[in-house]
Amino acid sequence: MIVKSRSLTNGAVGPRRGDRCLGLLAGILALSSPSLPGQGYLELEVAASNPVRIEQARELDAYIQSQLRDRSARATLFAPDYSSPEAYVRSAAAYREAFARAMGYPPPGAAPAEPARFEPLGEDELGVYRRAFIPVLPGVQATGIYIVPRRRAGPVPLIVAQHGGAGSPDLALFHGGSNYHDMVRGAVKRGYAVFAPQLLFSTPGLPKENRRDTDRRLRLLGTSITAVEVAKIVRSLDTLLARPELDPSRVAMIGLSYGGYYTQVVTALEPRIKVAVGSGYFGVNEGRHAENELSIPSDLEFSGRMTLFRDPDLVALICPRPLQLQAGDRDAVHHWQPGQALAAEAADYYRKVGRAEAFEHRIFAGGHEFSDELAWAFVARHL
Repeated sequence: MIVKSRSLTNGAVGPRRGDRCLGLLAGILALSSPSLPGQGYLELEVAASNPVRIEQARELDAYIQSQLRDRSARATLFAPDYSSPEAYVRSAAAYREAFARAMGYPPPGAAPAEPARFEPLGEDELGVYRRAFIPVLPGVQATGIYIVPRRRAGPVPLIVAQHGGAGSPDLALFHGGSNYHDMVRGAVKRGYAVFAPQLLFSTPGLPKENRRDTDRRLRLLGTSITAVEVAKIVRSLDTLLARPELDPSRVAMIGLSYGGYYTQVVTALEPRIKVAVGSGYFGVNEGRHAENELSIPSDLEFSGRMTLFRDPDLVALICPRPLQLQAGDRDAVHHWQPGQALAAEAADYYRKVGRAEAFEHRIFAGGHEFSDELAWAFVARHL
């Protein structure tokens, strides 16, 4: 019988030294002796497992595809009550909370107590320009250009004008606007104040992957770049709408491309935004996903993106507030055709709640750009 003893190093129980020596000797003799029938380890050919491994991959692929088709999980989150606009909004509350959790919103950390700063940039015949610095999270502030029209009588509406990928409010405003056209200054021309937030994109001295990598780092904390930038816009509204020159009951948001994405996401979460116009985004990632499931930019991904929170589902969270979605017919196909196919599903929420006139999906003659003519007519009609 082998007698166990307590190890001095880790407290484990093991054989005595003499027993270990006998065991080692037995092992040497076994190695030098011919194998007996029925003894030794079973050896398997790795290739024999190929069918099992292939089947495993096929099973998971079929499972993913079945989950993409299954809408039952969404039904447990959202049972629309179309009896009135007010009842509909109440019925969407749990769904809105689930969407916020999916992107890690709100991000962790309390808003700092220090006040916002508004640094003068200059004036022109249209308005007075300032750069805003608004504390949002510990050590983190929202920045953007804030413009108040020069000629106004009493408090004016606020337009949040969101630029697109690799852009900035300065680019959208001061350098001809390019495909932004009059997305920013056009609001001032019409008597609206404007806040044009700065998103994290090209950063001098940092690699172009900085946005993607920052998002990955934030996801390890339980949040995301989308959640942080939504928080920046929401916190900016807290500060701006307390200013006497603004009418806090009249707020709209407009955006192009990435700005169209943020227009959908922020408006879905923020009820103070009463009217929204997004260009060049609706349905884009549904189209990409249909061609290549892994082609969606990682900073535009969140849990349930293609099952619980597709673009038409975000429209459900915006409804019954007025929403215009637009796209140019000369844009890349995936920038307008998938959205056109999904528009009927989105419009159905408005129709069922009795607000069909409050939703538009418009295809205009143009490329990846913002249509001033369509947008400002819609905002004037509903804000």
